Amino acid sequence: MKNIILVLFIVSFFAHCANKEKNNENNIQTKVQKVISKNNVEDAVIFQRVQEPKENAFSLLIPKGWKLEGGIFRVDPLTQGGPSQSIAAKLDFSVKKDNEGSVMIRWLPDVLFFDARYSPAGQMGLFPEGSNYQGMTVMNIPSAKDFIRKVIFNYTHPSILNYNVIESQVLNNVAQNYTVRVKQLVPYSTMSYDAALVKITYSENNKKYEEWIFSIIENWGQLGAGMWGNKETFLIRAQKGEIKKWEPIFSVIQNSVKINLQWLIGEIKGQAIRGEIAANTQKEIERIGREITEHRQKTNAEINNDMYLTLTEQEEYVNPYTNEVEVGTNQWKYRWVNESGDVIYTDNEDYNPNIDINLNRSDYKRSQIRKRFP
Repeated sequence: MKNIILVLFIVSFFAHCANKEKNNENNIQTKVQKVISKNNVEDAVIFQRVQEPKENAFSLLIPKGWKLEGGIFRVDPLTQGGPSQSIAAKLDFSVKKDNEGSVMIRWLPDVLFFDARYSPAGQMGLFPEGSNYQGMTVMNIPSAKDFIRKVIFNYTHPSILNYNVIESQVLNNVAQNYTVRVKQLVPYSTMSYDAALVKITYSENNKKYEEWIFSIIENWGQLGAGMWGNKETFLIRAQKGEIKKWEPIFSVIQNSVKINLQWLIGEIKGQAIRGEIAANTQKEIERIGREITEHRQKTNAEINNDMYLTLTEQEEYVNPYTNEVEVGTNQWKYRWVNESGDVIYTDNEDYNPNIDINLNRSDYKRSQIRKRFP
């Protein structure tokens, strides 16, 4: 039983990391307007590839001049009251236009909870809601919508008491796709899923903001004996009425995530050690690593089609340095890439970043749209 639960820990983490790569091929926005930051040159939006600052777990593109905050972190089981939150790495990570995050995308950590109604001890009243069980907060499993409103928003904005929910969406297709995907990885899994998107307005520092929060609730079912948690939780925010204006920027950031496979392999090995799993660890790592590579395109059209906030039009480009196919936005006509992986989008046919005095680089090459087979 213990080994089964810990295997689910590992597969769940792989699924999460694989999603970050698969998300690079997914559609996430509709009607958009171009955004040109005052830090960018007049005719182009410049994105720089940067590393996750804590453990170099992944890289992503961010607009030039934007800021990073947070990253990978670890939970000490001694201070948490148990080991449940300590097996896998956690992520609380923001990309912000400025220090206050007036325009921001933020990924929030996966956290495990325990619904004591499914355990004999809980049925005896030994673990009331709010207590601690093996490092997990005891809480009856909520809907994804309620979890966003009652837990996530309070976590991200503990000082804001007054807010208005302007829209809530239950995303049944996302939940179904996630269930199918986990069943493919772990046929004996008893996990089930609920997904939602909640749009909220509120005031902070005399500014009115609009925030969209997405989350999946993962119920571990019979094998988990009451365990549940949140997955893929993230938010975007901008000043009220401006989120759609910033959607192309959020799209590029979200779609540009590249997992550091060396970090991922080390993390999974560490999970196996922390979870005391000995058998076939390396084979499992290699198998899932192959799936990450081989099945990204195959599952692209089906998995997480509604994972993000809205639907957008994307395009496949060929990186002139690596010859790899990369997914980016098609909201600009031209795409340039340099050897460091920085990206520039522009509508100006005559713009050449190699002669832009603001950049001081001469290694940019045009990244052409991938040729389609007849």
